[in-house]
Amino acid sequence: MTQRRPVRAAVFSAGSWGTAVAKILADAGTSVVVHARRDEIADAINTQHRNPGYFPDIELPAALSAVTDPAAALAGADFLVLSIPAQTLRTNLAVWAPHIGPGTVIVSLMKGIEQRSHLRASQIITEMTSVRQDRVAVLSGPNLAREIMDGQPAAATIACADETAAHRFQKACHTAYFRPYTSTDVIGCELGGGVKNVIALAVGIASGMGLGHNAQAMLITRGLAETTRLAVAMGAHPATLSGMAGLGDLVATCSSPLSRNRTFGTHLGHGLSLQEATAATRQTTEGVKSAEAILALARAHDVEMPITHVISALLHEKVTLDEAAATLMQRPPKPER
Repeated sequence: MTQRRPVRAAVFSAGSWGTAVAKILADAGTSVVVHARRDEIADAINTQHRNPGYFPDIELPAALSAVTDPAAALAGADFLVLSIPAQTLRTNLAVWAPHIGPGTVIVSLMKGIEQRSHLRASQIITEMTSVRQDRVAVLSGPNLAREIMDGQPAAATIACADETAAHRFQKACHTAYFRPYTSTDVIGCELGGGVKNVIALAVGIASGMGLGHNAQAMLITRGLAETTRLAVAMGAHPATLSGMAGLGDLVATCSSPLSRNRTFGTHLGHGLSLQEATAATRQTTEGVKSAEAILALARAHDVEMPITHVISALLHEKVTLDEAAATLMQRPPKPER
């Protein structure tokens, strides 16, 4: 009797979220190879079972390995898991695409909208690799990397046009501490993950300005409303925005000090400049990069997104902090629905 080979995943790359998902996959019994850009990171993962760039205090599964050669990482991969900044996706895929196998399912962890094209990550993937839509999945949910590395309970949604592919990846990453759900609503999952970063900036700004929990809850609630409006206008199912990839991700990102978007917003609320907040946060903040692109999508679909509009204006220094807060509070009263 022929023994079946283990499911194999290639995770690109070795940042905080990529490392966390690589750990989840390895803990679920999936064979995992991480693509690291730097030799010293790959060597540390292979010899010390640690990622010194992000989680030097966490021991990684011994079965998890790392390489710097993208072709070696992708050889025989059932899944290619992409965890890189959304704005660099197109450039990187131009290099990596020739090494992607014909049966590999591509899983996007990215929560940003491309600035130039206003495309979602799954759209860029299909454009740059020529793979069918049913080979592209999205994983999104309330997933703070540090908590997952500590083994704390979390859940997410895996969305793919092909339900079988979604179920396959669900099995590949289901552990005692990580519970994945499945969906076919790729648009809803991607927009939920993208817009919540902008709303988290707003909540962080409110916190940094000393505004209370009432104001922060208001921003979260109305942020969900405008996220849902855009997602539904673009073809998403409204229920998706009430799930893990919508409300769940929004609450976690807006509420936790571990959230880089909320943290960035808090720096702005304290009076730091955009450049100073960028230096203080140190990691990629997708909400800053995607706000204008999301606003462009809203205009194209005739959707009102007042919070996104104000945050975009603030990021482009068209309004001050006080003017931004006043603009939101002075909007005409209207029915909630």
